[in-house]
Amino acid sequence: MEKKTLYREHSGYTLMPFPAGQGDKYYTECLHKLDPEVARLTGTAQVPPREAVVQYYDRAVSDPDRFDFLIVAPDGRFIGESVLNELDRDARRANFRIVIFDRSHFCQGLGSWAAAETVDFAFRELGLAALELDVFSFNPRAKHVYEKLGFQETGREALPDCGDNAQDIFMALSRGRWNALKNGDTL
Repeated sequence: MEKKTLYREHSGYTLMPFPAGQGDKYYTECLHKLDPEVARLTGTAQVPPREAVVQYYDRAVSDPDRFDFLIVAPDGRFIGESVLNELDRDARRANFRIVIFDRSHFCQGLGSWAAAETVDFAFRELGLAALELDVFSFNPRAKHVYEKLGFQETGREALPDCGDNAQDIFMALSRGRWNALKNGDTL
């Protein structure tokens, strides 16, 4: 069976599947000089070596239990990714995550757009019953995006290595809630 995919454009930006053979470009443009703020918001303590990143990328391209999409700038640079991973086909659930690696593209609505497209893909194309994610309490911008999409908080866990009161916030979105929001229902 052919793997379903997503390809969308918005204001010159593209959301597309990881193209095969681009692991080196992914490493160079997304992770090689990872912005310290992006590292903090994503919990990336240390960027793995190039070889490990390229191997991860190549596995992501071919893994039938994950869907990795690049956010590509109009000039062709890879600036982010939106991912459905940890797919449980029996329970019809997956984990969702998104990151904009290039800070110059923050606060332009790109994360909101890519997140909405990926969430819609998860429910429409993959027929998932639920999505789950986690976000750090010191990333209110991301939490706001998730709440706009309908995700609701399901729990919290302390992050002792991240400062006073830092927490990992767990969120989920059910297919029913997503569908109701798409239909304009008041919840």
